[in-house]
Amino acid sequence: MGWLSDVLKRNSELEWMFDLDFIHETSQRAYLKKMALETCINFIGRTISQSDFRFMVNGKRQLNDWHYLLNVRPNTDQSAADFWQKFVYELIYENEVLVILTDTNDLLIADSFTRDEYAVYPDVFRDVTVKDYTFQRTFKMDEVIYLTYNNEKLTSFMDGMFDDYANLFSRLIEVSLRKNQIRGIVSVDSTQSLDDKKQSKLQNFIDKLFASFRNNSIALVPKLKGFEYEEVASGENNGQSVDELTKVKKSLIDDVANILGIPNALIHGDLSDYETSIKAYVRFGNSPIVKKIQDELNAKIITKQDYLSGTRVDVFGLTERDLIENAEAVDKLVASGAFTRNEVRELFGAERSDNPELDKFVITKNYQSAGSVEGGDNG
Repeated sequence: MGWLSDVLKRNSELEWMFDLDFIHETSQRAYLKKMALETCINFIGRTISQSDFRFMVNGKRQLNDWHYLLNVRPNTDQSAADFWQKFVYELIYENEVLVILTDTNDLLIADSFTRDEYAVYPDVFRDVTVKDYTFQRTFKMDEVIYLTYNNEKLTSFMDGMFDDYANLFSRLIEVSLRKNQIRGIVSVDSTQSLDDKKQSKLQNFIDKLFASFRNNSIALVPKLKGFEYEEVASGENNGQSVDELTKVKKSLIDDVANILGIPNALIHGDLSDYETSIKAYVRFGNSPIVKKIQDELNAKIITKQDYLSGTRVDVFGLTERDLIENAEAVDKLVASGAFTRNEVRELFGAERSDNPELDKFVITKNYQSAGSVEGGDNG
């Protein structure tokens, strides 16, 4: 302590005043990280959960057990929408997701597991835990649904950025609170010595005094001899506005959304650029994840021989193609003979019709090849 301890020894009034409670540390803004990740990942999860999973055999949809598991009830505790939303959350947040099929034909998302990798044999998953239950058996790669999202775990990749944003956000709040703070000076006649008991009583009185000022619209306090309060800052100074704090939070969400391929206008509900944003999101944010899921389901649920024979799982996710808005384009596709009506139905996510007439090419326009055009008179 050096010179400070000497001062305190010479002035007992300063010594006890340094013990009073005036400073409180600010908390870390850890919720910023949670807010940004939850906002963006749940946005993707909600869109993927709207997907329609179709078990197809030679172009015809089959209503079998897989249809029920993938679209209605994957397990006893989750609906399909909840299951796929959690599936996407684990995939992005943890960078990987493991789904196992139990002996009772339930699809369960593992909360934790250990993966043993091999060069020429299928990898093995052990210590698979779902909720509080750990499976004693091991699962081979060809027995599970397993996806990875990227090369690096998202949360680890973004930790440094989150720390910077948290420090900036904390500083903005600190400055705003300080500039709008009401500050006062308490004068105490300390001609008598203050022991610990008297100091504690004084501190409690000060706390009650300012609690009265803070909580009551009308505050009346007794005026004590030797005790004076003087206000030096009324809190009317303009601090950092709420808009500046909002901009920091929005900027953080924008950075996370850009990494995940979500247009900023969509994540903030900005409808001015909705059409362009939804098309960009479907193509570069939603469709790649849907394709990952579809490829994995086809590889694990269907054998190679069955797949080559026309059996497959088709996943129809969010699409930017609206049938009503594109009615004129649909008419041209069919009228020109470029597509059958069943092919057009598939383009827009509808199932093929059993009517054989819809598999025929129809030309309703006066289209003909250039060579068949008759010239004028040769005279």
